[in-house]
Amino acid sequence: MDITTMSGMLLSGFGTTLQIFVLTLVGSIPLAVPVALARMSKIRPLALLARIYISVMRGTPLMLQMFAIYFAPYYVFGIRLTPDSKWYACIVAFIINYAAYFAEIYRSGIQSIPRGQYEAAEVLGYTKVQTFFRIVLPQVVKRILPAMGNEVITLVKDTSLAFAIGVAEMFSTAKALVASQVSMVPFAISAAFYWGFNFLVEVAMGALEKKLDYYHD
Repeated sequence: MDITTMSGMLLSGFGTTLQIFVLTLVGSIPLAVPVALARMSKIRPLALLARIYISVMRGTPLMLQMFAIYFAPYYVFGIRLTPDSKWYACIVAFIINYAAYFAEIYRSGIQSIPRGQYEAAEVLGYTKVQTFFRIVLPQVVKRILPAMGNEVITLVKDTSLAFAIGVAEMFSTAKALVASQVSMVPFAISAAFYWGFNFLVEVAMGALEKKLDYYHD
């Protein structure tokens, strides 16, 4: 099998990788907002629940979480698994895992804003909503972008873990090609795909940071 054919097969697997990446961001970025707010809540049971959730998600392997979500419906509730179960388990596991990381990033960004800015906004007659969206949020976005960028880059690489429960993304395609062709070339090509995509992510995050550079601390 020539390199062009292998690249085409890997590109097909990359489509699945891209789906996992996009769906994880679409699900985890907004989900992290209520988790972060709960984590900072003055209601103790709510804050404790959020802390436990974050601790479990960050303290256990993503691969283990995928297995748990995949097999739990069958072993706990007796629900029959379908061919789509692997895909749903993969996406759900990625979303709830990354939501925990993003929530902590949000929390650190919000808590880094000096209390004096809230008090000054109150003196100027701003409501709490206006204060958050006009004064706090722009600064928080700028401060958390580097950390968010790191997590997004990690997500690109973590998509390869989906192979563990049989989701046919790019890495599992590369493994199959290596076994059938007895060659390391598929791994090299897939590495180029991962690096190229991460390079685009770096460029995009760098451009966004530059755009927000007028918010000086």
